[in-house]
Amino acid sequence: MPKSPTPDDKRMAGQARLAAIVIAAAAVIWVGGNLLGGRLGWDPRYAFLLDFSALAAFVWGLVVTWRVWRRRGN
Repeated sequence: MPKSPTPDDKRMAGQARLAAIVIAAAAVIWVGGNLLGGRLGWDPRYAFLLDFSALAAFVWGLVVTWRVWRRRGN
């Protein structure tokens, strides 16, 4: 009989799900923003802002994923 997930398991699953959503949304917004900015001739500083925002979202998502992975191993 499978054991039911503990509240900690549910919390970690929620954190992992949130990290996945943030990473996916950042990728879509980053690519879409760069395509749109190139077509509309946006100033390059907006491209850098978009790049740094996406980078921050990716780093945050990877840190959260790493923390969930480390907790799961113990």
